[in-house]
Formats: sequence, structure tokens, C-alpha cells
Amino acid sequence: MSRALIVVDVQNDFCEGGSLPVRGGGAVARAITEAVGTDRGGGHWDHVIATKDWHVEPGEHFASPGTEPDYLDTWPVHCVADTTGSRFHPDLDIAIDELFLKGRTIAGYSGFDGGSSADESVGLREWLSSHGVDEVDVVGLATDHCVRATALDAVKAGLRTTVLLDMCAGVGPDTTAAAIEELRAAGVGISGSHGLRPTENR
Repeated sequence: MSRALIVVDVQNDFCEGGSLPVRGGGAVARAITEAVGTDRGGGHWDHVIATKDWHVEPGEHFASPGTEPDYLDTWPVHCVADTTGSRFHPDLDIAIDELFLKGRTIAGYSGFDGGSSADESVGLREWLSSHGVDEVDVVGLATDHCVRATALDAVKAGLRTTVLLDMCAGVGPDTTAAAIEELRAAGVGISGSHGLRPTENR
């Protein structure tokens, strides 16, 4: 069996200067690059997977024109497929084994909601199973949203799961703290503390 790293949504729109920025997003990109590089962290991980928000027609996930998003169910337009905002942050420089795109027509918070960029019919759970993965580490953006959802689904899939907070950043202090407690209660391992940093620049 093997271990995989899941890098969640380290995209321009979720980093400083993007349409839905998380404070520290650029620092997260650099931290992941330093830890992972092009050799899977010196072989620490057997596989490296990345996810992207990839919105085509996500319906009510985007706030209607002229209305304020509530930042719970509705959001500013972000990570529209094939735009600059949907690209990885330029400081994320890692070799990945597979990319999963989520949110084409739904909100798509979890990486397990998406399909492989090579074959949309192949989901993350199937890919991990076919590669003998039984343990995953989850990093990226944001701790209290897509990292949380991906880690919870990983546990539901029967995978030993750890969130590495030193390679994460959260949106709000209360929602981030609540997410970490929810993850712990679900059996997710928590390592580090930097993912507690809140975003204050909406």
C-alpha cells in the first residue's frame, strides 16, 4: 500500500490578488513547493495529486449579478475554467501524478467530487484505489472549506488521513477552528498550526 499527497486548489483566484483570496495563499504555494518539489518530497509520498476548482456553469454557487455573496453558499465569480484565475499559483512548482477538476456544474468543495483531467469519468477515490493508496496527507486552500471537505471525504473512503496545517491557510478564524475540530472528531490527523491563520481581506 502507499501514501499520497493531495494538494487542494492552490490557484490564483484563491491567493493574494485573486477574486476570492485567502491570506497566506502565496506562502502556502511556496511551502508546498519546498516540501514536495519534483521528487515527491524525496520519496516521502508515493503519489502527488492536485485538485482545481474548475467552474463552467456552477449555478447558484456564484452570487447573482448585483447581489452580495454570503460566503457560505454563494461566492464571487472565481476559478472559471481556462482563465488566469483557475491556474495554479506561479510559486507552486511541483510534479503531479494526476489532476482532478471539480465544480464544473456544481459547487464542488471536495476533491472527491471531481474527475480526472485526463478522463472525467475517473474520480479521485477510484484513482487512489487503483494505485493502492491507503493513506493520504491533505494540504492547500482553504483549511475551512475545500481542504476540510476533501479530508472528510478521504476518511469516508476508508483512507488514513492527515491534514498538514503548515501547508494550509484558512479563511475565517472561527470557521477554521471549527473545521479543525470537526476533522479531529471524524478521525482526521492534524499536524502543525499555520492553517489557523485567518483571512481578513474579503
